[in-house]
Amino acid sequence: MSSCLAVIPARWASSRFPGKPLELIAGKPLVQHVWERCQECSQLDAVVIATDDERIRAAALSFGADARLTRSDHPSGTDRIAEITAMFPSHDRILNVQGDEPLISPALIDRLALTLREQPDLPMVTAANPLEDEALLDDPNVVKAVLNLAGDALYFSRSRIPFPRTRNVPGLQTLRHKGIYGYRREFLLRFVGWPPGILEQTEGLEQLRALENGARIRVLLTSDDSPGVDTPEQARIVSALINAA
Repeated sequence: MSSCLAVIPARWASSRFPGKPLELIAGKPLVQHVWERCQECSQLDAVVIATDDERIRAAALSFGADARLTRSDHPSGTDRIAEITAMFPSHDRILNVQGDEPLISPALIDRLALTLREQPDLPMVTAANPLEDEALLDDPNVVKAVLNLAGDALYFSRSRIPFPRTRNVPGLQTLRHKGIYGYRREFLLRFVGWPPGILEQTEGLEQLRALENGARIRVLLTSDDSPGVDTPEQARIVSALINAA
């Protein structure tokens, strides 16, 4: 039977926000909010917090999470997830639920898990939502996606794509990529063995490695536009949103 493992990568040494996973958001560590969202899901068989720091592991254990220490030299969160995946040989679907998305929709997480279960030939799945805020269109921290007619990714970029040479194209929409991924187990383990390609190195976007190697990425459209936490200021904004709910 197909089983789904969700891994929440939580690294201490963020260049912009050291110790971010333990930043208190509405009275709880940031990573706890993400873990609690995963607990609301119905399609996950196991949830693990993967970290390189004993402080994060101890905090995660204190609120009841399964937390595992991983190597400290991983170049990316995906490599950290692959290390955890090796500890769960019976799970053939792996989700990467970013540890800085405290408002991620449990329904969206379940959709990724179900998509992988229902489409066994699909190696990778992610999500995107319509980008309505004009101020974010040229923000390099906001990753955009363009899709083909089947709903698979054509490209991801920190630049505005597609570029609106003319603004009267019916149905033109900019999509914001959400940093949640689902993988077929065997594909994930192949993925981390590939060297970063030119596009990935240029844009600083790992998912381009899959496209450069000819892999298909299904992109689920969602209305979930919940913000992530990349800076202390964003932490304060999200904390206020949770307190006001």
